[in-house]
Amino acid sequence: MDLAEMEHRATGLRVATVIHMPGLLQIASHARAVMAESVPPLRPYEIEHRVSYRIKRQAVLYEGVPTPYTAIVHEAALRMGYGGRKVAREQLDALVCEGERDNVIVRVVPFGVTSFPSSGQSITYASGPVRQLDTVVLDTDHGCEFLDAEAQLDRYRSVLDRMEAQALSPERSRDLIRCIAQDL
Repeated sequence: MDLAEMEHRATGLRVATVIHMPGLLQIASHARAVMAESVPPLRPYEIEHRVSYRIKRQAVLYEGVPTPYTAIVHEAALRMGYGGRKVAREQLDALVCEGERDNVIVRVVPFGVTSFPSSGQSITYASGPVRQLDTVVLDTDHGCEFLDAEAQLDRYRSVLDRMEAQALSPERSRDLIRCIAQDL
């Protein structure tokens, strides 16, 4: 609930992922395939509950005043293939479509970059109505970790800025995503 509340109250969201698609841009079949790999394993009803919750959280991107959203996705996440070829292709097609929305920017960090300022964990930076209410969420193996100390916020703003500088433009990112989808 904390994550959904934070997303709902945010005036802007920036996300960086390396292995997984950003949660707010996942289609249900992809989310289901990812959650099926949880350790310890989830029961089918737990997976369905979590998938439903994830899809409902996506409303922040299209209901009312849509929240500005920037997703920085490493090419590795595009090539993971959760759920098999059909699901992977549908997820990539959906990612391209989402990136064409006025409030959503999708930027891909390609394999060829010479540096990468991240340890590989997913990062969500939620901007608050005032800077003191900004929050960083780190997606870890043991759950979400919320950070709000100014030094931590400064660090993750810098990390995201550096990652975005390494990423392709939104147009070139869409081209790469389409190319990967066609190769499936």
